[in-house]
Amino acid sequence: MKTNFSSKDTIISQEKEILYKKSLSSNPISGTGFMPRMTASVSRTTQNRLFSGYNLGANNDNVFGSTDYREIISNLNSALKGKTNAKDFYNALHHLLVNNLGVQFTALGMYNKQSKSIGLKLTDKTGGTFSTKVFMSDDENPVTQCFIHQEPIIKRDAKFLKLSYLQSPSVAILPLMSVNDCLGVMIIGDNRVEENIDLYSLISSHYALFMHNAELREQANLHINIDQLTSLNNHRGFQEILSKTLNTAKEENSTVSVVMIDVNNISKINRELGHAKGDEVIKLVAEKVKQNIRTNDIAGRYGGDEIAIILPDTDIKEAKYLAEYLTYSLSCCFIDDVGPVKVSVGISNYPKCAKEQEKLLISAEQAMYVSKSKGYKDGMSVIISSTDFNFWDDTALHSFAEVITKRHSQLGVSFEDELVNRFASEEILSQHHLEELASSLAGAIDAKDTYTKGHSTSVSKYSEALARALNLPEAEVQRIKTGALLHDVGKIGIPENILKKPTKLSDDEWKVMKQHPTIGAEKVLMQNEALKDLLPMVKYHHEHFDGSGYPCGLKGDEIPYEARIVAVADTYHALISDRPYRKGMSVEKACEILQDGAGKLWDAELVRKFIQIAPSLAGLV
Repeated sequence: MKTNFSSKDTIISQEKEILYKKSLSSNPISGTGFMPRMTASVSRTTQNRLFSGYNLGANNDNVFGSTDYREIISNLNSALKGKTNAKDFYNALHHLLVNNLGVQFTALGMYNKQSKSIGLKLTDKTGGTFSTKVFMSDDENPVTQCFIHQEPIIKRDAKFLKLSYLQSPSVAILPLMSVNDCLGVMIIGDNRVEENIDLYSLISSHYALFMHNAELREQANLHINIDQLTSLNNHRGFQEILSKTLNTAKEENSTVSVVMIDVNNISKINRELGHAKGDEVIKLVAEKVKQNIRTNDIAGRYGGDEIAIILPDTDIKEAKYLAEYLTYSLSCCFIDDVGPVKVSVGISNYPKCAKEQEKLLISAEQAMYVSKSKGYKDGMSVIISSTDFNFWDDTALHSFAEVITKRHSQLGVSFEDELVNRFASEEILSQHHLEELASSLAGAIDAKDTYTKGHSTSVSKYSEALARALNLPEAEVQRIKTGALLHDVGKIGIPENILKKPTKLSDDEWKVMKQHPTIGAEKVLMQNEALKDLLPMVKYHHEHFDGSGYPCGLKGDEIPYEARIVAVADTYHALISDRPYRKGMSVEKACEILQDGAGKLWDAELVRKFIQIAPSLAGLV
């Protein structure tokens, strides 16, 4: 009997080797490769008494009969389609083998370099799982031999697994090969293992490739979001983490603070001392940030010289405390040829400052720019949060313009558009508040139209002076003063190449320019209920008494009275101001032109009254 078993094992080994080598030498899915060989294998083994006796076990009465391997491959493709993680992939393989081929169990074992072992996890056909470990020092174990020699091994039972409760069918131990590297082993318990060896080799190779790709993807993901200079999260990684943190804060009704740190004078350092020195400064700041933030805080290199920190469950007061400690730590660091490291720091908070991610970051950046403008106090950076300043303050507005201009290509939002949105949605609290907003917006418009700098403010003062000369009620005077300040607000929607053209406009350009009264009234003021009583001055200040004006061609008394006042003041300032194509006129010459147009272009009574006060207006601007 011993000799017979030996002979049988030899025949099985020879047959297995022949089948396996053939499976490697041809396309496993082609018509001349895998399918014909498997059909031949089935025929050959059922005719051979030794194979027949070996394959029929106590748990397999050949109920699956002849197997359609094309159907198996098709089912395999369907089962594995869309699987993105190893657990789902293995479960799909296991169910396919159990349900379609009558497999008793499957097992996977990945090699662990540190422990020099293969940890096996076995799943039987009922879903039960068992674990065991095989060390490389156990060189008699077929699992070790398969891994070392990187070749399949067939065993007549599973006793080598040392799991006494496991039924013992024939077993195939297959190396998980990918790019000439063995990742571990796959074990399949099946009394028809000889018959199906080619299929199992194909499946094990497919699984090995999947695992290898998953490992490469994981390694790539570890680096794709890491900044190489600082080892912090890069911009992309920072944004992804912030998004998840904000979602958690929304679900838990908690708060999140963002601290934005800008390394000052980095451009000068790069230019005068070289980029290596600039990198040294940035790396130092990053290192100090990593050393001083809490375990659940996340830092990232937000820009070239900007480092941002996400502080979950942290209010502005706590964020300022952390920022102060960081800036103190940095002020104690000296770098050769640079001196102490100086930074500007801005803070924003969810949900107090903003609820949307981009707006939260914009608020933090704006605060950072305001911090930069404040300089240093007692050798320390002035830390600013977005709750520390009025958005319409000149410094804050200038800082906001810097942030939006920098982000224009990224966000697709211009400074002008965002400014108008802010203005339209602003809650007007008082007449003084309205005047402050109007003054800031007018300043932004005049900054855009460099050739008429200060124009809006001057027209507002001239209109106020004329309204007072007409003895209008104080409330009406104030309304005219504010409306005149915003009379050119529509220019915010006119392209700069037209606004800044140094010569006279062409007919087509003039058509575009003539749209600004309508843009100002309908796109800006009409969006805010509190501003609607200013609409007539903005929309109709270019109408003429004889109907030759724009945008509606109104005549005489059809033109609102306050718009007629602003029209006179607007024309007068335009006449006395320098233009690229002419010098500003004298007061006398400007008054002559107004007189010539009285009753035709402008209200004659208003022109007469304005000429009387014109000489005294020089001191107003």
